[in-house]
Amino acid sequence: MSKVKLTSETGPVPILAAYPVILMGSLIGGKPDFATLAWTGVAASVPPTISLALQHHRYSLKGVRENMVFSVNVPSTDLVKETDYCGIVSGASTDKVVDCNFTIFYGKSPAAPLIEQCPINHVCEVIQILNLGSHELVVGKILESYVSQDCLKNGRLDLSKARPFFFAGDYYALGEPLGQAFHIGKQVNEARVRDTHSPQK
Repeated sequence: MSKVKLTSETGPVPILAAYPVILMGSLIGGKPDFATLAWTGVAASVPPTISLALQHHRYSLKGVRENMVFSVNVPSTDLVKETDYCGIVSGASTDKVVDCNFTIFYGKSPAAPLIEQCPINHVCEVIQILNLGSHELVVGKILESYVSQDCLKNGRLDLSKARPFFFAGDYYALGEPLGQAFHIGKQVNEARVRDTHSPQK
């Protein structure tokens, strides 16, 4: 399989695949604001930790720095237009909650607004903010998590009901499951064992 080296004006390209889209919430001057982010990820399980990368000029960073808390809201495909809007318009010039008709609720922190229409919500406390160059990496410990009741199956999150979406140049919905995690990989060893014990032709 041939390979092509990808580069940009600044050097190597930080491509993984598709990135999970979230709405980061913060409180600025008493007003909830939300920024659309795609460079996000789970950083640790104990304590449960999330990392978010934002460019320095993002208005929502002001609220994160002021309060040292923020929210992570995972939108469903029903909110793709509103989510994109929150990424192209600054909260400094408009009220995104009003514009997008979001219903806001709060957990244990009054400075971390949560969006009721999003099926998954986290309240996070800032652990570190790192300047990495073009972006600042905000690392937060999850204090609380909420899931819409209609997105649960047998007490667990059902992603087919939550319907998150992803960014890869454009927005993409969740695809079909490919196999059972921590199980399908066993087929590799099973095939190896079969080949080892099969009679030579």
